[in-house]
Amino acid sequence: MTGFWNTLLLNFFISFGIIVGASIFASVAAIVNNHPPMKTMVTVADSMKIWAVAAALGGTFQSIEALEQGLFRGEIRSIVKELVYIVAALAGANSGFSFIMLLRRCHQLWTD
Repeated sequence: MTGFWNTLLLNFFISFGIIVGASIFASVAAIVNNHPPMKTMVTVADSMKIWAVAAALGGTFQSIEALEQGLFRGEIRSIVKELVYIVAALAGANSGFSFIMLLRRCHQLWTD
């Protein structure tokens, strides 16, 4: 059972890290290109959510294979496990987006 919890945490933090990392590096690129960095961070964080989930799951084919096993071979446990992994990855991506929005709010408070 420890493999399940390890994978669950990895999925969460991988998707969280993809959102936060991509947003921060996009803001660096925005500064270099003389664009507003906070607006770029929020835009990138919002558009990267689905890609963060797909990357955290290790590509879509593994998830589809696990769901196929559950549906066609009657392994309900693998369906539930895969759905929990997907929810953990979605939670990580949304937490990363919330973190970027928190940074944006702190920036607004700092500049006002």
